Amino acid sequence: MKTFDLAVIGGGPSGFAATMRALDFGKRVALIERGKLGGAGIFNGALSSKTMWEMSELYKQTRHTGYGYTVLDCELSYTAVINEMHRAVASKHGQLREQVNHFRRKAQLEEFQGHGKLRNANEIEITLNSGGVEVIHAENIVLAIGSRPRYLPEIPIDEKIILTSDGIASLPDFPKSIVILGAGVIGCEFATIFSNYGRTKVYLIDKEERILPFEDDDISHALAANLEKNGVVIHHGSLLESMKIVDGRVEYVLNYKDGRREIHTVDHALVSVGRVANTENLGLDNAGVQLTERGYCIDNNTRTTVPTIYAVGDFTADISLVNVGELEGRYAVERIFGDPSHELIYENISTIMFLNPEVAAVGLNETQARKKKIPYRVAVMNYRYINRAIAMGKTSGFFKILVTDDDEMKILGMRVMGNHASSTSQAIALMIALGEGVHKLAELIFPHPSVPEGIQECARMLMGKSIVKPEVFNRDLRCYRVDAEGRVEHLYQGRPNAG
Repeated sequence: MKTFDLAVIGGGPSGFAATMRALDFGKRVALIERGKLGGAGIFNGALSSKTMWEMSELYKQTRHTGYGYTVLDCELSYTAVINEMHRAVASKHGQLREQVNHFRRKAQLEEFQGHGKLRNANEIEITLNSGGVEVIHAENIVLAIGSRPRYLPEIPIDEKIILTSDGIASLPDFPKSIVILGAGVIGCEFATIFSNYGRTKVYLIDKEERILPFEDDDISHALAANLEKNGVVIHHGSLLESMKIVDGRVEYVLNYKDGRREIHTVDHALVSVGRVANTENLGLDNAGVQLTERGYCIDNNTRTTVPTIYAVGDFTADISLVNVGELEGRYAVERIFGDPSHELIYENISTIMFLNPEVAAVGLNETQARKKKIPYRVAVMNYRYINRAIAMGKTSGFFKILVTDDDEMKILGMRVMGNHASSTSQAIALMIALGEGVHKLAELIFPHPSVPEGIQECARMLMGKSIVKPEVFNRDLRCYRVDAEGRVEHLYQGRPNAG
């Protein structure tokens, strides 16, 4: 029986990160993956969909510039778009493969292509894709099993007419019409992608009164308005009664709180109602690994209820993001073979929502702060006062920074909606981790002209020393405080801390 210092089940982002970190410690590692190296994070998730979003944004920008020139005609091919997506995916997959092959040649890493199942706390039975079974022993095991789109039993998903995100690449052409079930991030991202190209009539089923219900009203309403401006029909407050395939098309029935009942027919449907961990036939009971009622692994900073087994990525109940999974994978290995200098920090997780326009998020938003009854102060600044946004002709959007309601004004979180929003969050994430206030932001020299300059003006507004004055532009620049009971007091120039 082959023995290893560490065995990693799953070669997606979290598993690959764990594998590479273990090699840093000079350990002998077994990497077990039954599918493609890179997992859904590359092939059916973050990289593939974001590549499609980038291309759709470029296409829309080319067709609607407003810079003194007009593109009268251009060719658009769904096959070409998908091929470009595959090129991006293949490029990243090739990088991962090159690293794995390098360490295989050095005999530090052995790759097993097949399904891994726990026999006990240290042994794994691998059913190889090529045929046969092999059993290995590992001193420690990391479960990075990943996830897949959630299926609803009452909906006949065939990945041809009714799809999940896994089936998008199989479409032969831009559909003439598509309905998207689920108004969370992924559903709204695909609504943005298809509507950007202008070849597909998009419908979005939203059981709530507004899309992205976990975000603040101003973000949600602005993004909904932009989607509708892009031609998307949002079925607000609708409950899906049924969805079925009729004569090769999708028929779906909606019920509304006011008693209305609507029947719609479209060419395709995309079901985007979350993801579930790949826990089937994993042998968790054999090793004594315990799960929550929702099917996530019970873990303490990545360590499961079994001392030799760790869980990372989508298998945990934490945020299911590539960057979080990679962080957890590395941290688990550091717990096993080293001594981490700090515990995992989730309060400063940075995320990007690839919508119209993009949204960057880090830390708390107002909805979360009010739910936790945290007193806070807020500064909001519209993009139209940012020189870089003016130069781009992209002034739709705003900055919003939340801080503690005290003299320290420690940063609680930030939301930025607008072009280049993704370039704004790193400094804020670091300052949240360090427990710093906005005062240091106010006097930093930001590159000019750049979108992140809006962060600095928000900090200055909170301190009562902004260059752009909210008392002049009080509809676009706002500064207010909210107490633990949710009561709002509007502030100008950041008073009473004008300092």
